[in-house]
Amino acid sequence: MAVKKIAMIGCGSISGIYLQNITKTFKEIELIGVCDLIRERAENAQKNYNVPKLYETMYDAFADPEVDIILNLTRPYQHFDVSKGALEAGKSVYSEKPLGASLDEGLELVRIAKEKGLMLGGAPDTFLGAGIQTCRKLIDSGFIGQPIGAQAFMTCHGHESWHPDPDFYYQYGGGPMFDMGPYYLTALINLLGGVSGVSGMVRQTFDNRLITSQPHYMENIEVHVPTYIAGTMRFDSGAIGTIFTTFDVYTSETPRIEIFGTEGTLSVPDPNCFGGPIKLWRPEDGQWREIPLMFPYAENSRSLGLADFAKALDTGRYARCDWHQTLHVLEIMDSFTMSSDTGKYIALTSKYERSAPLNPENKYGIID
Repeated sequence: MAVKKIAMIGCGSISGIYLQNITKTFKEIELIGVCDLIRERAENAQKNYNVPKLYETMYDAFADPEVDIILNLTRPYQHFDVSKGALEAGKSVYSEKPLGASLDEGLELVRIAKEKGLMLGGAPDTFLGAGIQTCRKLIDSGFIGQPIGAQAFMTCHGHESWHPDPDFYYQYGGGPMFDMGPYYLTALINLLGGVSGVSGMVRQTFDNRLITSQPHYMENIEVHVPTYIAGTMRFDSGAIGTIFTTFDVYTSETPRIEIFGTEGTLSVPDPNCFGGPIKLWRPEDGQWREIPLMFPYAENSRSLGLADFAKALDTGRYARCDWHQTLHVLEIMDSFTMSSDTGKYIALTSKYERSAPLNPENKYGIID
């Protein structure tokens, strides 16, 4: 395989783990340039990871003939403009989640990618880690029988107590569903398949949030997105799932994800992580037992999806993180609010089929 060359747009908080894994772990991708609106961030990335190029603007990256893939690590409300510009310039795009800040944005990006014959996809790739891949193997092998339902919970009291720049989490494209929902929903559809329709209820509990972290200590945030979202999903298989995400709850004892089957229950690890633990309950045991991980990438392996994306670009197969997945997740999230606003069940228009699991026998850092 020819090594695919990456240009990174956005060198904020999430970029550190990408920089580390692209340059040290995955052998079939190469970071050749970085760009950020705050030049110092790009300079630090270039210096610390020996990146050859620093682009003055993202358009310089889009115009670079050496670049195969634009890696979009900007803020959620910027994803659309950056990805659209890259696609229109003829570059395939891998974006941090979500694909867009609304379903309309996602659909427009997919239209451009299809029109130009380019690849489009993105995060999260945590479902490719040892935890979710092991859970999928257990489900597909019949350890809980026929899946009949699922529940998922993401509860916290927001990011303003710890994040250095939390404002964007409460603006267009933010909120607990668009921030954390992609991890949970991507895990669920990889375990259970596509979703045919949803219903939901949402609310915005607080109009303002006070930052207690540095460097914006005691600054006020105006909230413009729902921060308490409860959704119900009907999967194509007939299974029924519920998901709850909030930035309004101080603490909870709810599980991250549980999958219910006709012959048992599976406790799925945090979908924001790549590893375990995994627990299985079957009636003959009468108790939970921990299941060992059966796949690699239990550590923070962000860029695993990017490496798979690059391999797909080289071989012509679908990427495991391609737009079919990211668009389906985006439509689910967008439809929870639509359902709440209209008081109606929303039938989804996007279709999703699970991609092949990873091959656990591959050499570490090499994708099948």
